[in-house]
Amino acid sequence: MSKRTLVDLTKKPYNLEKEAIDWVENTIANMSLEEKIGQLFVNMGSSRDEAYLTEMVQKYHIGGVRYNPASASEVYDQNYILQTKSKIPLLIAANTESGGNGACRDGTEVGAQVKLAATQNKKYAYEMGRVGGYEASAIGCNWSFAPVVDINYNWRNPIISTRAYSENPDMVLEFALEYMKGAMENGILPGAKHFPGDGVDERDQHLSYSVNSFSCEEWDKTFGKVYKGLIDAGLPSLMAGHIHMPAYSKKFNPALRDEDLLPATLSKELITDLLRGQLGFNGLVVTDASHMIPMTASMKRSDALPTSIAAGCDLFLFFNDPDEDFGYMMEGYKKGVITNERLHDALRRILGLKAKLGLHKKAKNAIMLPKEEAMKRIGLPENKAIFRKVADNAITLVKDKQNIWPITPTKYKRVLLVDVSGIKGGFGALIGSKENPVQTMKALLEAQGFAVSIWESAEEKIMKLPENERLAAIMNVYAQKRPITDLTDNYDLIINIANSNSGAVVQRLVWPASKGTPDIPFYIYEVPTIFVSVQCPFHLADVPQVRTYINCYDAKKDTLECLVEKMMGKSQFKGVSPVDAYCGLIDTKI
Repeated sequence: MSKRTLVDLTKKPYNLEKEAIDWVENTIANMSLEEKIGQLFVNMGSSRDEAYLTEMVQKYHIGGVRYNPASASEVYDQNYILQTKSKIPLLIAANTESGGNGACRDGTEVGAQVKLAATQNKKYAYEMGRVGGYEASAIGCNWSFAPVVDINYNWRNPIISTRAYSENPDMVLEFALEYMKGAMENGILPGAKHFPGDGVDERDQHLSYSVNSFSCEEWDKTFGKVYKGLIDAGLPSLMAGHIHMPAYSKKFNPALRDEDLLPATLSKELITDLLRGQLGFNGLVVTDASHMIPMTASMKRSDALPTSIAAGCDLFLFFNDPDEDFGYMMEGYKKGVITNERLHDALRRILGLKAKLGLHKKAKNAIMLPKEEAMKRIGLPENKAIFRKVADNAITLVKDKQNIWPITPTKYKRVLLVDVSGIKGGFGALIGSKENPVQTMKALLEAQGFAVSIWESAEEKIMKLPENERLAAIMNVYAQKRPITDLTDNYDLIINIANSNSGAVVQRLVWPASKGTPDIPFYIYEVPTIFVSVQCPFHLADVPQVRTYINCYDAKKDTLECLVEKMMGKSQFKGVSPVDAYCGLIDTKI
């Protein structure tokens, strides 16, 4: 290994004094081989049972934890057990991408990253880091897999749709730096992701290979600019993505054939040569989750574990089977896949972050705040109020080509709400909003004096029929026609609400088999129509015909309350889209 890629604990992001470095070196010197190998793992906790947690830290000697969501009280108790039972203090990670709600279910959400960027005000990125850090650190976390610093170059990409700040690398860097500052001032070390950068490919690396196809020159000006800016500012850690980058892989290793290319998590060229060498990153690298397809389909799992560490990653994210994976990593070391130098470099980086946090100075039972004090930090009213301020400043009137404002009960008494859906399931079903925006909007509009109906699709009606009648109904659904007067005589305004979560295989709208019904906005010249997306900012590609299109970025009640205020003229639309909501298509602008 080149000396230029070995860690220097006296320099950023560690900046450790002799006493802390001595602790790192003495700890390593007194570790058994099993303890050294165990430190390379971050476990995804599958239980909060004390016996299970104790076994994970004492049998497998894990270096870190990323846990399943729970209440603040449950997470606190879990983390207290982990820290008091572990011989070496742990890195405990949350996923505070949008605020403290990523650390505990009752934590405070500030907003999705694209929503914050739509405010054009970087102070909200700082606030998101601050609030997330304040709440996460209170319950015993000290590390976060955030911010997302991917760049939204491809509107078809379903995984970073709302999780990336912008399509502009300067804005991504500016907002990420503010987030980093807010988090670190409140006891949380950020881990930017997903190196070398998602947003060029349209595929989701949870489910398939993903490629950053930029040339070296293009990457330097975009993703490279962002990562270099964060590194220069003292970024403590980053997450390597399961993302291929052929240009730089072949630059550092011209002999590589296409079939030999590996994702960053397994690539020496991308982690050691590019990240450590060219960019000078002195911090810690953790892999993305190891059950994702680009890693599992690249080589045998028994090879992938040690290969990831040999490539330059320091922490391996998630056991599959603890005994099996521990054995694979140990065998990789004994076979020389992981050299002694690389193992100890990884350990210095891991323990160096723990020392940076001051964990080595604290008694095990004093690492965390007293529980009563910790619980008082969760959900403070002044922190919760930030969400509404973000919503007020972020909601974006993307397209406005009809004389419709303001909407009032006098002008548009009878309103039809149409639920427009996307593909169900996927990662987005786990992380996305659970609110029903159509029902919420109905209540909000009725409170303002509108008479509101919700469209029931033909498919929904068919499913309510007796089973023996469904086939005939299905056969007839495509042929169904209705007079336009069914709409014009009954409704003064139609509002389509698209609630397609980020993280499915694709994030496009799915139209029903019927036609001539309100499901698809064919009636834009018949009845005034507003199309609202409460998740994906790119739905205009599927409804280019609509003349009024709004991006809300989430479906929370506070956001929809702000939306109603703006539609009724009680507040201005202030958001500016940080991505190309027109999706590069000419017809979306007509």
